Amino acid sequence: MIRLLLILLLTWALPAAAQDTAAEPRLTVDFPETEAVPGQPLSLRLTVLVPSFMPEPPVWPSLETPNLLVRLPSRSTSPVSERIDGETWSGVSRHYRISPMVPGPMTLPPQEVVVTWQDLEASDVRQTTLTTEAISFAGVVPEGAEGIDPFIAAADLSLEQEIEGDPAAMVPGDSLKRQVTARVEGASPMFLPPLLDTVDLAGVAAYPDAPKLSEQDDRGVPSGSRAESVTYLAEAGGGGALPPVSLDWYDTDEGAVKTATVPGLELQIDGPAPGRAEPLDPRRVALLAAAVVLGLALVILVGRRLLPMLARQKARRRAQVLASEDHAWRMLRQVIARRDHAALRPALDLWAGRVDSPDPRRSAGVEAALLALGAQRYGGGPTTTGGEAWTALQGALNEARPKGRRVGASDTLPPLNPRGAS
Repeated sequence: MIRLLLILLLTWALPAAAQDTAAEPRLTVDFPETEAVPGQPLSLRLTVLVPSFMPEPPVWPSLETPNLLVRLPSRSTSPVSERIDGETWSGVSRHYRISPMVPGPMTLPPQEVVVTWQDLEASDVRQTTLTTEAISFAGVVPEGAEGIDPFIAAADLSLEQEIEGDPAAMVPGDSLKRQVTARVEGASPMFLPPLLDTVDLAGVAAYPDAPKLSEQDDRGVPSGSRAESVTYLAEAGGGGALPPVSLDWYDTDEGAVKTATVPGLELQIDGPAPGRAEPLDPRRVALLAAAVVLGLALVILVGRRLLPMLARQKARRRAQVLASEDHAWRMLRQVIARRDHAALRPALDLWAGRVDSPDPRRSAGVEAALLALGAQRYGGGPTTTGGEAWTALQGALNEARPKGRRVGASDTLPPLNPRGAS
């Protein structure tokens, strides 16, 4: 009897245990090397596997971290499959190339990968968030290269210089353009520092251009260039030396420190030297200050007398404008343009009271347009903006206005909402 009970308990527990250990998506991290020379890439691969399939691609992390350059090589994402417990699991792998930009230890915080997959047992699409552990690595400066600042490691680095103009035979008005280009292989041009410093030369104005960066990726191997140029304009006699440009860098192929350099040049400008301002005479400074004070006093005195008079004249002109027929006409046209029923009658009465002619409100056209507006608003018809009635009212008012003030067709305000007009 006891044996039978044990068999029944085991039979009941086994399905529950199988359900508790149901297959879930898996995330693996492949990070074989944890040290690199700054600027050189480390290989990091994240692989997601599911027991069925993924109807949507995973949402991968960007790995953005200070002092870390992250690149995705060509074909960085690829499908994978693996046999797990006798079953074929499918998945996707993402390959990153991460390069420390400075020496010292670094840590990538835990990263999340969002996986959408088909749960065959539940016959449903599920979404699972998988998280990596923190990933630690370091940028290591090779022995003998500690003095390179900024540190640059590459397979090859060269400098080129182009000069447009003759630095030895310049006169005021001439210009010379100097361009220096650094080309690097096996590293990103983002690691290249500024090349041309600002130099203060007598009689010369310098106009630098914005640096130009160009980057390429050949099967995961970065390369590129940085180009800087400065145009020097001769303004007076003088000149001076433009220093050479040099970059120390670490050759990763030969394991040695090398230097790339281009020579400097001397600018010689024939002409009078830049003029020097003579010191000011204290008596002239005192006279100039007294003249300024006197001028300010006169301005204040005249302003006290003129400003009130000008303000009164401006107030009178404004009152005349506000009391004119033209102002009332403009206000009425604005009311019509807004389709403002509440403001129409007050504006119409104000304008009619300033018209030197028979009451324009008694015009047959104006009365008909007003009746049409009233019928549309209060006659139980469709609640529309009454565009045609408003347009008719504007036309009738134009006809009723005295001949000397009548506006042309081009002065009529367009409807605010032509589509909604009826």
